[in-house]
This record gives sequence, structure tokens and C-alpha cells, in this order.
Amino acid sequence: MTKFLLAVHVLAAIVAIGPVTVAASMFPPAARRALETPDDLRAAETLRLLHRICRAYALVGVVVPVFGFATASTMHVLGSAWLITSIALTALAALVLVALVLPRQTALVEGGSGAGTGAGTAAGSGAVTRQATVRLAMFTGLFNLLWAVVTVLMIVRPGSTTGA
Repeated sequence: MTKFLLAVHVLAAIVAIGPVTVAASMFPPAARRALETPDDLRAAETLRLLHRICRAYALVGVVVPVFGFATASTMHVLGSAWLITSIALTALAALVLVALVLPRQTALVEGGSGAGTGAGTAAGSGAVTRQATVRLAMFTGLFNLLWAVVTVLMIVRPGSTTGA
């Protein structure tokens, strides 16, 4: 049963988290292109598509920690420091995505330059809008870095005695 749960956990991470990290990383440059060419319908549609991918796969990503907990429970490692650290970083990554990345994407898709900060609209405030995409890129990078650290912890499992 452990192998099945671990396989589902890893596959869910690849299928759910992978697309979010890629689409979220592509979003800030796509947003800058869309803002530079407001009449380009394809650029706007690309932006909406990337945002839709992030939202949808973020929801699907909930299965990753669910199967992770199930796997850890069958492996009897729920109290391990590497796992507790991974859980905390996963929760932080989810918080960054839900509180900092997705709302800013929504604001840019809907045409606001403040990206959740109330700093103005796209019309007439290009510097603020560019700053919003740069800030979004920073938060996206943080989200991706957190997932990279979690991935390394899941592979290396420092201090683990489970024979990995």
C-alpha cells in the first residue's frame, strides 16, 4: 500500500504542481507583453489561459499533501524533522500561491495595475503596472523555490532511517 500511495503522491506532484510552477513563471513576462500591446487579443488570451491553468492546477494540487500524509503515515515518519519541515514549506508555498500569486494574476488579467494593492489601473500608469509584474515574478519565484526545497527534502530525507 505504501508504494501505491507514494506513486500517487509523486504523480500528483508532477501532474499538479509542475503545471502551476511553469504557468506561474510564464505569467509575468506574458503580462508585460499584454500590457505593452493592449490591442493584441492573443496576448490577452494567453494571459487568461495561464491564469486559468494556475487556478485549476492549484485546486488539483490539494491531492499532493493528502496522499503525502497518507504515505508518511504508512511509512511511520510523520514525526520526522525532514517531513515536518516539508509540511511547513508546503503550507507556506500554498499560502504564497493563494495570497500573493493568484490575486495579483487576477488583478492583471482584469486590467488592474495594482495587482491587489489598489495602486491604480493599467491606463495611464505603465510604471506601476510593470512594477506589479516584477513583484508578481518575485512572489512566483518564491513559490517555485519553496517547491524546489520541498522536492529536495522529499528525495534526500535528511536523517531518515527508512532506507532511502
